[in-house]
Amino acid sequence: MILPYFIAIPLLSAFLISLIAGKKDYWAILLSTVAGASLLILSIYSMIVQNGETLVYEMGFWKVPIGIVLVQDALTCLMLVLVSLISFTSLLYSVQYIQHMDRNWKYYALFMLLVTGMNGVIITGDLFNLFVFMEIALLSAFALVAYGGKAEEYEAAFKYAVMGALSSILVLVGIAILYSATSTLTMAKIAEKVPSLDPKLLFWVGGIFLAGLGLKAAIMPFHAWLPDAHSSAPAPISAMLSGVLIKVLGIYAMIRLYFNVFGAPELYMNIFLVLGAISIILGGLLSVVQWDMKRLLAYSSVSQIGYILVGLGIGTELGILGAIFHLFSHAIFKSLLFYNAGAVEMALGTRDLRKMGFLGKVMPVTSATSLVGGLAISGIPPFNGFISKLIIIIALIKADAPVYAILAIIGSILTLGAIMKMQRYGFRGETEITKITEKIGWRMQSAMILLAVLCLLSGLLLLPGIREAALDPVVAVLADPGQYMQLVLGR
Repeated sequence: MILPYFIAIPLLSAFLISLIAGKKDYWAILLSTVAGASLLILSIYSMIVQNGETLVYEMGFWKVPIGIVLVQDALTCLMLVLVSLISFTSLLYSVQYIQHMDRNWKYYALFMLLVTGMNGVIITGDLFNLFVFMEIALLSAFALVAYGGKAEEYEAAFKYAVMGALSSILVLVGIAILYSATSTLTMAKIAEKVPSLDPKLLFWVGGIFLAGLGLKAAIMPFHAWLPDAHSSAPAPISAMLSGVLIKVLGIYAMIRLYFNVFGAPELYMNIFLVLGAISIILGGLLSVVQWDMKRLLAYSSVSQIGYILVGLGIGTELGILGAIFHLFSHAIFKSLLFYNAGAVEMALGTRDLRKMGFLGKVMPVTSATSLVGGLAISGIPPFNGFISKLIIIIALIKADAPVYAILAIIGSILTLGAIMKMQRYGFRGETEITKITEKIGWRMQSAMILLAVLCLLSGLLLLPGIREAALDPVVAVLADPGQYMQLVLGR
């Protein structure tokens, strides 16, 4: 069983980096890169051999519900691949980017702790350990947001820490209520006892979790911390925050709780629809009016999270498929766009679109890949963003929710407007840029090219044969909420 290695490898690498890395960061780079590559290989291998089965690892061989369990199902495998992919490209990108800021091993140790926390959240089958791993990831994220040491970064990290602490308190209160009502922390056992609980208790505890996890996912109106944190953090950390962290700590945790534990109650599915639609429109509007490139991308993350929430709220197999595929797609194209923004900031020393111009000659790779990422997030065919949004819109129409379908289309138009603004002023402006302060190295370019290629090729996941192996088992985990409980408990 390789499941514990997803926690052990990044945690051990963080320890070794702290132990042996000195003033030079060569050991830190080597250890973190090896760990990142190992996790990516293991996650892909797990997804291939998992074959739709649910595997349970009992820590210390203690049986459920006494012992702590790690769970690997199709959703777990997909999320591990996603986290490992974005982590590896971010590490590759970081080598030059962080050297440009400061050669310091502490960055890589914190990065691996961030990965440890996210992987732990994904594979744990225990609510309290879910909370513990969330805190590991959050504490690492707070430090990484402030890594540059500037006043705005400290302010953003402080705001993120305050909102993160509030969300954690809410999640902990929700866990305490469920434990007092069920006398267990194992999610599968809680799911078994949910039908016998007072509906009023489920109503209130569901609301508490919605506020707590909604803050972590940056859903409207719980999004206030996100624009500052994502725009102030180093570019590879912005990619991690927007690409995977808000999805793992927010959306993934919500999926596990509301689908696999609470059984997808209709009330909260409707709330997902409403909050998702609000996030799509307001996030899109706020992104259009931004002139700071990273802040524009940060607000667009709020909008794109709205699509995932709407897809989940529909509750049909097609809606869930669209939500899961958009979650995967958004991680790829949003990480790419933050890499592009970081490269431009490093080369020009600014994030202000009004101070940029035509970058095609001096930064051809960054300029070309930013166009790919922009087309993908705007929902232009044949890129992955178009496919995932189209599935969600069709699912809304089939579910007799044409108003939400129209709002989804409007949101996509707003996103297109924001991306056109970024391209018009940031990459293809009237002022031709002939000189940059620092050349973008092959590592940063490789990370951008890899994700740009995936923006196109990831659509192949929906081809017959591949879809049945990669995505349909994930949809099955959510479409039949009781399946998780039965498979984990072995019934």
